[in-house]
Amino acid sequence: MTVSRPKKMTQHNAADDKSSVQDVIALSEASLSFDGAQGRVDILSNITLRVPQGQTIAVLGPSGAGKTSLLMVMSGLEQLTSGTADLAGHDITHMDEDSLAGLRRDNVGIIFQAFRLIPSMTAVQNVCVPLELAGHKDAEARAAEALRSVGLGHRLTHLPDQLSGGEQQRVAIARAIAPRPTILLADEPTGNLDSATGQRVIDQLFAAAKQVSASLVLITHDEALARRCTRILRIEDGRIKDDMMNSPTDKASKNTGAAR
Repeated sequence: MTVSRPKKMTQHNAADDKSSVQDVIALSEASLSFDGAQGRVDILSNITLRVPQGQTIAVLGPSGAGKTSLLMVMSGLEQLTSGTADLAGHDITHMDEDSLAGLRRDNVGIIFQAFRLIPSMTAVQNVCVPLELAGHKDAEARAAEALRSVGLGHRLTHLPDQLSGGEQQRVAIARAIAPRPTILLADEPTGNLDSATGQRVIDQLFAAAKQVSASLVLITHDEALARRCTRILRIEDGRIKDDMMNSPTDKASKNTGAAR
């Protein structure tokens, strides 16, 4: 598979790029389109990129640019119209839904803007769900460990409606990292949080990715947050307009606040 290298990078990162780090995501000439009332609508156009293991990537772009669609095709939640996609070393271009679900279960943690917690389940039970589906006998212990890692060891038995927005998002992060995935995909994870909750959620997301040595692909509108990543992609009209390596800053934008 032929995939592109980042357009811009520092001398240090260029040397790193030549190393034999495994790619956990690879797209080649990936396109996605739909037939709408007004005819064909192109969502993504001929995108070629690779995501090495352990890299943190911010995806920036205006609304409607194709950021979420890019995340969906990376995870196999949307099937490409043309081109190819690899996920965790497997060609998922034409993979059936059952095989895709198993591959995601074992390798991918997804964090949506909406928390998507099960209202009738406690925090620890919500985190247990993917672990139990994967057949882990120590699901409850691993779920509790993941919740403690995001600062919610005191909230294990609380239902979602007993938690703040920031706490619910941290439960979603714990649920994503508990299976110890190689890939974390986050779609505007602080988009539904006020400025007083965002920074700790983001801090814990980066810490969680580092803890399990996962690649992190993060959709965001926050330029300062993007600068915390080792690579920044900019998308416009379904195409990658810029792809550059970055020396990460230590802190996110002050507008992302601190969760309680």
